[in-house]
Amino acid sequence: MSEMTEKKTVFSGVQPSGNLTIGNYLGAIKNFSRFSEEYKTFYCVVDLHAITVRQVPAELRRRTYETLALYMACGLDADKNTLFVQSHVPQHAELGWILDCYTMFGELSRMTQFKDKSAKHSQNINAGLFTYPALMAADILLYQTDIVPVGIDQKQHLELARDVAMRFNQIYSDTFRIPEGYIPTDTMKIMSLAEPTAKMSKSDPNQNAVVYILDSKDDIMRKFKRAVTDSDSVVRYSEDKPGVSNLMTIYRAFTGKSLDEIEREFDGRGYGEFKLAVGEACADGLAPVRAEFDRLIADKAYLEAVMKKGAEDAYHTARKTMSKVRRKIGFVG
Repeated sequence: MSEMTEKKTVFSGVQPSGNLTIGNYLGAIKNFSRFSEEYKTFYCVVDLHAITVRQVPAELRRRTYETLALYMACGLDADKNTLFVQSHVPQHAELGWILDCYTMFGELSRMTQFKDKSAKHSQNINAGLFTYPALMAADILLYQTDIVPVGIDQKQHLELARDVAMRFNQIYSDTFRIPEGYIPTDTMKIMSLAEPTAKMSKSDPNQNAVVYILDSKDDIMRKFKRAVTDSDSVVRYSEDKPGVSNLMTIYRAFTGKSLDEIEREFDGRGYGEFKLAVGEACADGLAPVRAEFDRLIADKAYLEAVMKKGAEDAYHTARKTMSKVRRKIGFVG
């Protein structure tokens, strides 16, 4: 890449609202490092988003440090990526409010995640839960983002961010870059081990359904041994075998083997052996991540230095966008 060519920008964020799962790792964070060399990258711990659901303050603080440490343990070099905490850059909240005023009520009411979370948290259906996608749009648009690595479940929110950016640009002339989604074709959605028709969720009350990045090897093996399969005993990828297909997806992600190779490897061997192999592959794949996490989380001063530098770098870019936005909508100064 010549020095005259401006690097494109990648942005993504992860909530510090619970232990991250292998779904977060395989579907998102593991893929982030591939952008570091050729793109300007911003990776954010989105603590503003986390408080749409009631949090225990001490736990939120702890998980903010842990999420940052996990970013780095999963391969994100703090010298090559801007790693920061969302609330440390006040322009996120400022642009979030402004974009609330350019996002239609009908658009927000169609968001499937709002419907899902409202059902789960019926005692706390707050305005932030409803306008969450406008803040997510602000997160992305602040950095003139070109590419957003996004899970299938967030695709609707990205579409809204694009719509809001185009609406704003139409009213005030070009202000925001229109972001594109990046959904890796080589990693499918990771499903629950207990209910393989539902996505693996870090908030699942059934601990056997979820494998966390920081689980011990014993816990990982136990969870895979208990994973739901079916009454058959054939390791075959098929729509009518969601449990087995999910295990094959996980095994493929950690070993790099194709689905055909996996079917051949376990031909005639049954589910017991297959589950053990998936557990071993997962535990071995996560071992270096866990070791690096343990090293980083013990050094709070270093994590705070990364947060501070990341916030300063992010602030510099965010301020430029906000200066343009404020001028265009008619704010003074």
